[in-house]
Amino acid sequence: MIISINIIENGSLKFVDKRHWNKFKKRKINFVALAIIVLLVIIAIFAPNFSPYEPLAQDYEKILLPPSRSHIFGTDNLGRDIFSRVIYGSRITVQIGLFASILACSLGLIQGLIAGYFGGILDTLIMRFTDILLSIPTILLAIAIIAILGPSVNTLIFAIAIASMSQFTRVVRGTVLYVKEYTFVLASRAIGQGDLNILFKHILPNILGPVIVLATIRVAGAILVGAALSFVGLGAQPPTPEWGALLNEARIYLRTAWWFTLFPGMTLAVTILSINILGDSLRDIFDPKTYYS
Repeated sequence: MIISINIIENGSLKFVDKRHWNKFKKRKINFVALAIIVLLVIIAIFAPNFSPYEPLAQDYEKILLPPSRSHIFGTDNLGRDIFSRVIYGSRITVQIGLFASILACSLGLIQGLIAGYFGGILDTLIMRFTDILLSIPTILLAIAIIAILGPSVNTLIFAIAIASMSQFTRVVRGTVLYVKEYTFVLASRAIGQGDLNILFKHILPNILGPVIVLATIRVAGAILVGAALSFVGLGAQPPTPEWGALLNEARIYLRTAWWFTLFPGMTLAVTILSINILGDSLRDIFDPKTYYS
């Protein structure tokens, strides 16, 4: 399904205009979600400036202390400050979400462009490969890749990207099949422009809308899958302060130290919710059916 088509005015591509902005600001929750995402990125970049303690520093005299003025999120089973570990964990979370989505988007974009534009045997091979990937649940495919390559953050990013790229391939291919029949594409082909020139100059700019929307939503999916795999020991390895790994450490203290689980889990939930809200808003904004509404 075509999610968006860019608006072209006076012969130049205009990806975002006043109508897009007006639709965005109609929902005040969009600004809240955007503010949370920007704050998360800032905290991830400048984690040492926000963290009151070293995330790996242990203090056996302060084991499982509840939230207080000196430890606002409390301490864990080794006396480490949970607030500091959540802050440093945002670095791993941002890396997983962004890099996995960028890699999946890049691979899916290339495959979708080739399959949709050239068709024929290339289209058949790419789409059958895509169907195979889509038939395997994302998390199971990621587990299989990690089992082969070994658990680490880099492997986790690669596994999530491979498991997610088929969604981009399908969306891009479907959009290319539609856009390549536009008059300006046919005219470019008629005057002898090369395939690469047509693909990257005329088709690619006009399919970026659905790609951006899907990429935004997949960031949340990548974060969730990354946290789930780290929770079961297939992602970030201890003592790396990743949110899923923090929840794994805290699960046996759920009854006796509620703060140990609450704050990492709440941070993860709010982050995913904010990204999903932003992605949902982008989908509505770039939908041509509601562009003039």
